[in-house]
Amino acid sequence: MTKTERQKMQAGEWYCCLDSELSALRHQARVAVHQHNTAPPDPAEILSPPLAALFAGHGENCLIEAPFHCAYGLNISLGSSVYLNAGCTILDTAPVTIGDGTMLGPNVQIYCAQHHKDRALRAQGLEIAYPVTLGSDVWIGGGAIILPGVTIGDGAIVGAGAVVTRSVAAGQTVAGNPARPRNGWSGQ
Repeated sequence: MTKTERQKMQAGEWYCCLDSELSALRHQARVAVHQHNTAPPDPAEILSPPLAALFAGHGENCLIEAPFHCAYGLNISLGSSVYLNAGCTILDTAPVTIGDGTMLGPNVQIYCAQHHKDRALRAQGLEIAYPVTLGSDVWIGGGAIILPGVTIGDGAIVGAGAVVTRSVAAGQTVAGNPARPRNGWSGQ
């Protein structure tokens, strides 16, 4: 049996992102994101209903500030008390898991897709997706970029503007481009 492009994406294989089923799923996400981003502020709302319905899962007391953007939403799982500041983007072509108590500063970007290096295949829409995992009580500074396949361990800190190309150990602090360990750095 031939796999669909969505099945290939979910299996971590090369797939064509120009597929009609994937386009429909991205449209569904854009609708939910638009509803979230244009909703009037309501202090009683923690996680907006459109995003709560879209995501794979979420714990209690999660807050996502507008504006927010995601590619599919259905690959995003949030623990409890997760906070995403304004301008965060999650391109969730693979599972993105964010643990309890994790905080993302403004304009943090999480990317799962890697486009093909062969330009002819890239022009055909071929890409592959790698999961991104943020442990519990992680702090990601504003403007940081998390690349495909990265895992950030519990309690780690990523400095503002960092580009995280490799996994980060639990409790470790990294900063810079590319992000490197910073011993004794307070993150300020």
